[in-house]
Amino acid sequence: MSHSHSHSHNHSHSHSHKDLKGRNLIITIFLNILITVAQAIGGIISGSLSLLSDALHNFSDVLSLIISYVATLLSKKKASVSKTFGYKRAEIIAAFVNSSTLIIVAIILIKEAVERFVNPVEIESNLVIWLSLLGILANGFSVLLIKKDAKVNMNMKSAYLHLFTDMMASVAVLIGGILMKFYAFYWVDPTLTILIALYLIYMGYDLLKSSTRVLMLFTPNTIEVQQIVSAITKIRPVKNVHHVHIWQLNEDEVHLEAHIDFDEDINLSEFDLILEKIEEEVYHKFGISHLNIQPEYGKCDSKKIIVQD
Repeated sequence: MSHSHSHSHNHSHSHSHKDLKGRNLIITIFLNILITVAQAIGGIISGSLSLLSDALHNFSDVLSLIISYVATLLSKKKASVSKTFGYKRAEIIAAFVNSSTLIIVAIILIKEAVERFVNPVEIESNLVIWLSLLGILANGFSVLLIKKDAKVNMNMKSAYLHLFTDMMASVAVLIGGILMKFYAFYWVDPTLTILIALYLIYMGYDLLKSSTRVLMLFTPNTIEVQQIVSAITKIRPVKNVHHVHIWQLNEDEVHLEAHIDFDEDINLSEFDLILEKIEEEVYHKFGISHLNIQPEYGKCDSKKIIVQD
């Protein structure tokens, strides 16, 4: 049984960058608590549902950012005897929780807005305008802070999406406030609420799907099991590859385990050389960073089954 940890140099890059990610998250958490409180009070005073929906959205941001922050901290904790993988999946769970809450919040908002259409309410628009401006500034700043990490990390992406949708929502609320102030178009308020909510559902669903794939240990979308099997089988003296499992531990690590049947009864030093070839092959072609191979020769188990429980 061989377990390879070659290529681990990819994982060690810049710890300072990780700490920066945490610091940026803390700043955005405080900014969002500020907006949430301001917009909730403002929404209640002015009677604006879109302001309240924006506040609710911001509150879900605060929660998601706190979850993301805790996940970032946890993902840095070292593995231990009782937790051999460490907390590497904390960020994936955070992404899953965030995306599901995003969808739930959105459904509640749609229900509220529909009721508003039936009974329109007059709204104090000046307050709406000023508070939406506050939302745009604070969220815009937060978005810029974590934009870079969002490109490479599912957890940060979920936080980024929350903030970005928030900023757009505040822009919409601002336009709504102006229309209500000058034209008394009070129907704009629930309309905006519904649009914000639909956008939340659309964004949340995608993230929910990708985080679920990782949690369920599904083979990553980008990997074709059959291609890997044929690539390994081309290496001599490999006869066949079976009992393959491929899963993602988190976004940086893909694991492969398999049984390999050999044509001849090779000794261990030869097996090590072949293993190195296999490692190079699956790492460079398929981005698999961890390999666990069980060598076999003339063993009576079914060689037909590529994937088996």
